[in-house]
Order: sequence, then C-alpha cells, then structure tokens
Amino acid sequence: MPDAALPRKPQVNHAFLARVSFIAALGGVLYGYDMGIIAAAIIFVKQSFRLSTGMEELVVSIVLVGAMIGAMVGGPIADRIGRRATLIWAGIIFIAGSFLAPLSPNAFVLIVARAIIGLGIGFTSVTAPVYVSELAPPQSRGMLIGLYQFALTLGIAFADLIGYWLATREAWRLMFGIAAVPTLFFLGVILTVPESPRWLFAHSREKDAESVLLSFTDASGAQQFLADIKEGLKTPIDQRWQALWSPAVRGSVFIAAGFTILQQVTGINTIIYYGPQIFELAGIGTHSNSILATLVVAVVNVIATVVGIMLVDRVGRKPLLYLGVGGMAIALFALAFAFSHQAALGESLGIIAIVALVLYIACFALSLGAIAWILVSEVFPLRLRGRGVAVATLASGISNFAVSLTFLSLIKTVGSASTFAIYGVMSIVTLIFVRFAVPETCGRELESISAHQAGWSAPA
Repeated sequence: MPDAALPRKPQVNHAFLARVSFIAALGGVLYGYDMGIIAAAIIFVKQSFRLSTGMEELVVSIVLVGAMIGAMVGGPIADRIGRRATLIWAGIIFIAGSFLAPLSPNAFVLIVARAIIGLGIGFTSVTAPVYVSELAPPQSRGMLIGLYQFALTLGIAFADLIGYWLATREAWRLMFGIAAVPTLFFLGVILTVPESPRWLFAHSREKDAESVLLSFTDASGAQQFLADIKEGLKTPIDQRWQALWSPAVRGSVFIAAGFTILQQVTGINTIIYYGPQIFELAGIGTHSNSILATLVVAVVNVIATVVGIMLVDRVGRKPLLYLGVGGMAIALFALAFAFSHQAALGESLGIIAIVALVLYIACFALSLGAIAWILVSEVFPLRLRGRGVAVATLASGISNFAVSLTFLSLIKTVGSASTFAIYGVMSIVTLIFVRFAVPETCGRELESISAHQAGWSAPA
C-alpha cells in the first residue's frame, strides 16, 4: 500500500520498539565478536598449532561454512516455528561453540568449534533483521534494523579491544572464551520479547498478532498494521524453496543476493579478519601495535554505523550507497597505489594504510554495512521472507568464504597492490548495481515493496 494511501501514521511506543530492537541486536554483538576476535587470536593460534597458510585461512573462514548451513536451515525454521524461537536456538548454539573453542586441544577441534559458532551466526543473521523489520513501522524501520548492524560493529570493536588487552599474554583461549558472557546474556533476554505479529498472523493467530501490536501502538494503529499484513497475504505464494525462482519473487532474489555478494567482494572482511596482518605488511611491526591499529579501525566502524542508521530513514538508502561505495573505491585505490610504491614511501606506508583503511571502513559502515540487511529484509514477501533472507545470507556467506579463504594466498600470488585494486574494481561494479538494480525502499510498507518487486524490471 503506498504511503499516500495511509490515512495517518500509527502512534508507536518507541521505547518498546527500541527494547525489542536492542534485544534482537544482541545477536549482532555475538556475530561481531566472533568475527572480530579471530583477527587477534589467529596470530597466536598459528604459533600454538604451527599452522600453514592454508590451515590459517581455514581456521579463519570455516565459521562462514557454518554460517551458510545455519542460514539455509535457519530460514525455513524461522518460517516454521517463529522468529523468536529461532533466535533462542541461535543462543544455545552460540553457547556450545563458545565453550568448545577455548578448550580445543588441536586445530581440528578448533575448526569444529568455529563451525558451530558459524551455525549460530547463520541462524541469527537470517532471523534478527527479519524479526525487527516485522515489528518496526515503515518510518523507523531502517534505523531499527540498523541497530543490528550497529551491534555487530560494537561486537567487532569489543573483540579488538579484548584482543589488544590479551595480546601481550598471547591468551587466545581466553579471547575465545569471553564470548560465552554476551551469549548467556543474549539467551536470557531474548526470552522476554514477543513473537513477530506478521508471523503470528500468517500462521492463523490473528488475536495473538493483535495483542503484540497493541503492546506498541494504539487500537487504530494495530488495525492499520493488520490491514497491511492481510493485504500482503491476499496473493497466495508457494512456500517451497522453488517458489523463490517464480516470476513474483526472483527479482527480489536477484537484488538481495546480488547486493550481499557485492558487499563481501569489496573486501570488508579482509579488514575484519586480517587487519593486524595488513598493518604488519604496511610496516607496523609489533603484534600489539597492529592489533591497536585494527582497534582504531573498529571504533571508526562503530561511529560511522551510528551515522548511517541515523541517516538511512532521512536521506534514503540509495544516496548513502552512492556516497559510501564511492568513498570505498577511492580508499582502496589509494591503498593499492601506496603498496605499489612501498619502497619509496618507507615508514610512511603505515600511516597511509591506517588513513586509507579508516576512510574505507567509515564509508562501508554508513552505506553497505548499514543498509545491506535492511534492504534484504525489506524486498521479500511475507510468506517467503525467511527463505529469501536465507538465500541472501547464503550468497553473502559463499562470497565471504571465498574472499577470506583466498586473501593471504592472493597477497602472495599477485601482491598487496593488485589485491586491493581488485577490491576497488568491485566497488565500482557495486555502484553500477546500485544505480540500475537497487530500489529505494525508504518509508514504504513491506507489503508494497514486495508487490513492486513482483513486477521488477529495472528499479529507479
């Protein structure tokens, strides 16, 4: 339903929505911590288990295999048993992995533990943005979903801080073990939130859906939301996986999967996973200093994410993408140029690397970082939203796995300059994709967005 057709904006209890978004976003903290802690831990894991380059890449990237499996399993589970219940299972899985990782006697057990953690990440990354999107009103949906991304960056920064604190003791087991603390907190507080009203209504629980809606809006607003949900459910949709390739949905799949792939192949997780190694390549000598430089980048990531989620519902998705991805391309090409003149630059290369990566992460955070999972959770119809987000998460995981598994090998094969230039070219490709494929979803009802995608050809 177009916004112009709405008689008025429903009154909303923003404190309730903020609480729900915050609790769901705790999954982002877990995701971010387990992504970020490997940057510091892998330096010492490599020494403890005497890992080859290939094994080092596998320990880092195996979490993404678990995340892909978790995404494919978690999507249908979220559609079947509910968003809230799936998040509870994600917490249980996180706990298992968080206790096993620090107890690992060898690299094989650590790989298994990291894969289990990845499974929890897959469950969370599929479910949390969908859960928040289905509770949020259109005028604040982007900001509320963006809290998940903010929490993710906070988790990364927290991981880098812990890594820096424990680096002098080379305590990689404790680095992994600390993840159990926020995991237990997440599992405890997720029990206090309600189920998604859209999921309840889709499963013939209209009274329960109305009760949830009345907890954060007035009676008129609840009826208005229910009318929108009912309108979105009028068109029967096949809920099998094959339905994602139907004419009504495949445009959404193309947009969501394409966008998440491009988010990864622009190189973001090379910075998250291998930040200290990149700074050491640039001449920042000690482990502690390289981890500290990575922490600086992580803090900028948090700040820029806040800016992004504050602007995403004000200026729209696409203007932020143009600005941010353009800045990423500039930073990556500058970094490539600097590495290609490493001998001439000498010690100045380290400073240039820090400035370029700070610019890169800031631009990523306020654009691709803040917007990717907002867009993914918006473009699919209700009955297939869990499966649709699962496919996008799988696409993200595969591309993330490919980038993280090949980064060190690519550096050795073609050199640092060419590697970062490749990521710069992919940023240009992303700008083209945004221009010709990505729709502007700001302020629109979820049902109207998915209805538009059913007739997708080339969004403005």
